[in-house]
Amino acid sequence: MSFTYKGLSGTLEKHIVTDTEVEHQLQRLVQQTPRFAEIKDRPAQLGDEVILDYAGFCDGEQFAGGTAEDQSLTLGSGMFIPGFEEQLVGKAIDEKVIVEVTFPEQYHSEALAGKAAQFHCTIHQIRVKGVYEADDTFAKEVGGCDTIDQMRARLKEGMQAYADQQGEMELQDSLLRQAAETLELTFSEEEISAAVDRQMDTMKAQLAQQGLSLEMYCSFMDTTEEALRADARAAAMAQLRSEAVVLEIARLEGIEATKEEIGEAIAVIAHQNDMTVEQLKPYYDAQFEAAVIRSVVTTKVMALIRENATVTVTEK
Repeated sequence: MSFTYKGLSGTLEKHIVTDTEVEHQLQRLVQQTPRFAEIKDRPAQLGDEVILDYAGFCDGEQFAGGTAEDQSLTLGSGMFIPGFEEQLVGKAIDEKVIVEVTFPEQYHSEALAGKAAQFHCTIHQIRVKGVYEADDTFAKEVGGCDTIDQMRARLKEGMQAYADQQGEMELQDSLLRQAAETLELTFSEEEISAAVDRQMDTMKAQLAQQGLSLEMYCSFMDTTEEALRADARAAAMAQLRSEAVVLEIARLEGIEATKEEIGEAIAVIAHQNDMTVEQLKPYYDAQFEAAVIRSVVTTKVMALIRENATVTVTEK
């Protein structure tokens, strides 16, 4: 098997972040960040956000899933069982409240559906939602900076680092695809179908993060799952080619993932998910380990291709 992965050529398009982009991002952060003012001199009202503890009881027994601490709830939002939020209106901080409700007949838990329940509640904090301005107060309370100008500078630095990272990733991906084009490969329908399945699973996960199902998306976009699978075929085959190239280069160059590199990758994954490595351990099975090793090897292979390529840098 002979193909080219050294001496390739590529262009690194370096995007220079402008002050206008920084200002747009700053204003977006201001709009997306509510400002909460703590209320201490009156009881809770509709529209307030309260921070409370509660414990649910049915037939005198505490039931699973009905207990929470430091739970945030906007009174009048309708997020809790009908009648729950209204009974917290007029209650003061640290006041013990027993909220009496009846679960809906169509409640998701059959054991609780249609039953009367009591929630023992304590409100710890009452807050009113307001808005920020792009000023020093916002910089201190949200940005961790002394002044708004300092926050702008830090924001620009972060945006530039992200843009540089994206540009580098696009370059390395382009170089890897160039190498893949020189490798003669054929894939079975079973392999392609499995790769398409993975593409579809990724799409479903992304839709789920937006509260959408694949069926809903198809309805909105006036398409079908079969059409989406057909569209995903090219990307799936490109992914298969890239994976094959990585494996072949790793074999030729003797590239492996060391224990230290695997450990570092796991630490990064844990950090990205706001977890400790210890908390991540229950999810660490053979499939997870294989994915981590594959990621480490891919990163090393792409770095090797990059080091041996002729790169032209342009600014945009």
